[in-house]
Amino acid sequence: MAGLASTAIGKGFEVVFRGIKHVRRHRPIHSRGLRLDGTVVVHDHGGRSGISWIDQPSESPATGRISRSAGTPDGLPDIVGLALRIHHAEVGPAPSTFSDVLLSSTGWSFPGRFVLVPRLRVSRAPLNTMMPYRGEDGPVLLGARTISPGALPSSLRGFSRSLGSSPWQLGLYYATPRGPWQHFGTLTLQLNPGAEEKDLRFDAVLHPLAGTRSYDWARTVREPSYAVSRREPGDS
Repeated sequence: MAGLASTAIGKGFEVVFRGIKHVRRHRPIHSRGLRLDGTVVVHDHGGRSGISWIDQPSESPATGRISRSAGTPDGLPDIVGLALRIHHAEVGPAPSTFSDVLLSSTGWSFPGRFVLVPRLRVSRAPLNTMMPYRGEDGPVLLGARTISPGALPSSLRGFSRSLGSSPWQLGLYYATPRGPWQHFGTLTLQLNPGAEEKDLRFDAVLHPLAGTRSYDWARTVREPSYAVSRREPGDS
């Protein structure tokens, strides 16, 4: 029954994304965004998530893109999206690898952490992955909350103007689907207005978080719409 439900939801998202892509051919959602670059630091937090990347202290370069899901006019709330690419260190002769993490504005407690919430201010927007990762000890959610600055609007123009040359700092958290959030790291990002963001694409299915696996039902829900998004304009 769960498999049938996941398939139906995934097909439903695919139909919606196909329709939107006829209008927004480059990106069905999150069509406009800002590029950010910085670092992610995993602290020695003393906890155990069952995911090696969370449980082992490290520092890695990060690339981000903040966007508004529906692209509503400035002054109106929208679902805030933060796509994050974590660049892992080289291992032996292999090239650098990376993981893509997709965060959206939601509630923070259960069950609100599974509900998308439009926001007027990024600084008041808890962000989380909504889809749990499959760690060694079971399902794990990733979340983030702004530490500083304290007043960031969700409109891209306002965000850019308010942040300027200052860093955007966020606390990183993990939790089981119903459990309390545990602080494990810090993400620091700065605007990179000189870098191209138009072709910067993230894919949590093709580039999962290091040390995790996807649940079959989550992949079934995500993959059809992700496949539509990957296609270049003009592809059949």
